[in-house]
This record gives sequence, C-alpha cells and structure tokens, in this order.
Amino acid sequence: MSITIYSTPTCPYCIMAKNFFKKHDVAYNEKDVAADQMAAQEMIKKSGQMGVPVIEVDGEIIIGFDEAMLKKILKISV
Repeated sequence: MSITIYSTPTCPYCIMAKNFFKKHDVAYNEKDVAADQMAAQEMIKKSGQMGVPVIEVDGEIIIGFDEAMLKKILKISV
C-alpha cells in the first residue's frame, strides 16, 4: 500500500494525521508543500485543493484528516 501525505510543518491536522499513522504503524511518504513547490503543484493537480493535509492512499485522495475514512481504507478496526 502506497501512502503519501502532502503537508506543512505547522498544520495541526497534518500533525494529527501523521500521529495517526505512527500510532497504527502505517508507513507513509511525506511531502512538505511549504518547502517543495513541485510537491505543492502535484498536490493541487491531483486533488484540486490548496489546503493541507491531502492524503493519497493507492491513488485515492482524502482531503483533510478524515480518521474514519483512513480507518476504513487501511482496514483498521480500533
């Protein structure tokens, strides 16, 4: 499973999402859109969004930190 989170260092919802992944031992790739303009453009192209976080799970885009949706996609029951 491939997971990418487009985030910024100061975004509270980005931090919550990354903590969620760590809590559930989920490996992810992080792209800091504040420091990486190419990543920012990639995020906008994929999601149509300029706000973070944008999370991509195997090509499926999740806007914001949607814990219920992440649990469903990642098959986490707790």
